[in-house]
Amino acid sequence: MQINKYYLSALSAFIIWGFFSLPLKPLHDYPSLDILFYRVFLATALLLLINVSFRYDVVKENVKVFRSLSQKDKRKFLTLTVVGGFLLVLNWYLFMFALNHVSLNSASFAYLICPIITTILAFFILKEKLSFWQWFSVVLCLISCAILSYGDLTGLVYSLIIAVSFALYLISQRKNNLFDKFIVLSIQMIIASIVLAPFFPLYSGTTPNESIFYILMIVIVVLFTIIPLFLNLYALKGMNSSAVGILMYTNPLINFLLGIFYFHEKMTTAHIISFSLILLSIVIFNERILFKRKSLSEK
Repeated sequence: MQINKYYLSALSAFIIWGFFSLPLKPLHDYPSLDILFYRVFLATALLLLINVSFRYDVVKENVKVFRSLSQKDKRKFLTLTVVGGFLLVLNWYLFMFALNHVSLNSASFAYLICPIITTILAFFILKEKLSFWQWFSVVLCLISCAILSYGDLTGLVYSLIIAVSFALYLISQRKNNLFDKFIVLSIQMIIASIVLAPFFPLYSGTTPNESIFYILMIVIVVLFTIIPLFLNLYALKGMNSSAVGILMYTNPLINFLLGIFYFHEKMTTAHIISFSLILLSIVIFNERILFKRKSLSEK
C-alpha cells in the first residue's frame, strides 16, 4: 500500500479527532447526554441541508442504485447502515462521559485498545491478511496496553466497551461500500437522531443559554464530527480495516500529549514506556509504506 489519498484521509481524520478534547473540555459542566443530543441533532440537520441544497443529483443517483439492487444487497446495506448508526451513538456517549467525568487519559486508553481489536476482528471477520511484522506490532500494542491497565481493571473494562464499539463500526463500514459515503454518513446520523429522540424530553437538561455552548457545538459538529467521519468512511474505500485501525493510534497519542502539556494531567513511567512502544508499533506496522519496501507478491 502506498501513501495515497485514502491513507492521508484516514490519518487526517484521526489527527483531527486527537484535538477533540480542546472544544469538549470547556463543556464539562454540561451533562454528557446533552452534548450528545445536540451533537447528533445539529449534525443531522446540517448534513440534510447540504444534501438537499448542494448534492441533490447525487442523492437521486444513489436512490436509483438502491432500487436496482437485489433484496439481499438492500438488506445488507440497511443492516450495516443501521448498525453503524447505533454504534456511533454508543461510542460517542461513552467517550464524552469518560473524557469529561473520568480523565483524558482514560478516554485515550480506549483508543489504544481499539486498533488492536480492529486488527484482530478484521483478521477473523474480513479475512484481512497481516504480515509477520504487522502481527509483531500488534503484540507490542498488547504489551503497552497491559502496562497501562495494570492496577486499573475497572478502567480497562470501561475502555474495552468504547473500543469495541468503534472497532465494530470500522469493520461494518468496511463492508458497507455500495453508496456515496457522504450519503451513508447522513443516513447514519438520521438513525442516530431517531434513536435519541425519544430520550431527549426525558433526559435532557435545561436548554443552554450561553452562546459559548452553541459556538463550541458548531465547531464539534463541523470540525470534529462531519469532516473526520467522512474522511474515515472515504479511507475505508481504499484501505483495509487493519491499516485504518493502526493509524487510529495518532488519536490517543495526541490526547496523551494534550493531557500532559495542556491539561497538566499526571504522567507516569508506565505512560512513557507504553506510548513509546505504541510509536514503535506504528512504525513497524507501516514499515512497507515508510521505507517503501515491496512485498514478495509485488516484486
